[in-house]
Amino acid sequence: MTIQVGISACVFGERVRFDGGHKQNRFVVDELSKHFTFKPVCPEVGIGMTVPRPVIRLLQLAEGDERLVESKNQSIDYTDKMKAFADKQIRQSDNMCGYIVCAKSPTCGMERVKLHIPNNNTVPGGTTGIYTRELMEKMPWLPIEEDGRLCDPVLRENFVFRVFALHDFYQSVRNNLSVNAFVKFHSRYKLILMAHSPAAYKTLGQMVANIKEWDIDDFWFEYRQQFMDALKERASRKNKTNVLMHLQGYFKRSLTKDQKHELATLIHSYREGNQPLLAPLALIKHYLREYPDPYLQIQMFIDPYPEELKLRYGL
Repeated sequence: MTIQVGISACVFGERVRFDGGHKQNRFVVDELSKHFTFKPVCPEVGIGMTVPRPVIRLLQLAEGDERLVESKNQSIDYTDKMKAFADKQIRQSDNMCGYIVCAKSPTCGMERVKLHIPNNNTVPGGTTGIYTRELMEKMPWLPIEEDGRLCDPVLRENFVFRVFALHDFYQSVRNNLSVNAFVKFHSRYKLILMAHSPAAYKTLGQMVANIKEWDIDDFWFEYRQQFMDALKERASRKNKTNVLMHLQGYFKRSLTKDQKHELATLIHSYREGNQPLLAPLALIKHYLREYPDPYLQIQMFIDPYPEELKLRYGL
């Protein structure tokens, strides 16, 4: 299984920054590299800039246009070259399932990148790096995350999960574009959608129910976008509790009174914030092994990615 993920080369550990340094992320190198095949890209090097090189910045002109220029000589403009490079990379990224970018970079930053104006002041709130902006505009379904934000356990889990989900979508549906493939895929992610976005759970369910009214290619593009948008929403504790209670309902005829009480207590404790999600899930998995259910056994909510990544420990 090869899951292709783009990454800013400096975050992968390559010494390509303006000062010849790097910003290697240990979680990426030590953990994610076991599961993802990374494609390191340095946009600055990609357009022919040297290492080391002059510092560059984003400059907002009077008419609102943003340009990528050298800090000490703003007449040297790299904007068009950078956009052309981004377009070339995007055309070669059909199988890409995610992208990790370098925070604060004028090319790769995802948010709050410094945006200067001609008098050297900055615009409040900043902007997005020019390379990453092209990725986000032309591949809006693609999971993109900054290296620094991967330190947040919730953002880390959500990003990695979305990468695995998009890869699963490509493997399950793209190579077998059919009504049956969509129905099977959607069935496996019903509880995931219920946890992330109850509204999308209903909308996508209706789409799949009416899939025969669609052109299959149009359905592919629309479903992919709405599915990935839904997964980007944070799965709240309330929604995950509802899913756990939904799972609990499948065992009502199998468990003893004491077992039901034990599971209900764990779910309640999770809802109150006293237990991690793994606590009730571990018991549900135990009961699922003892009392197999074909529908629950295919649900991605139970095992959405390799356990060794330990992503649910802090949830």
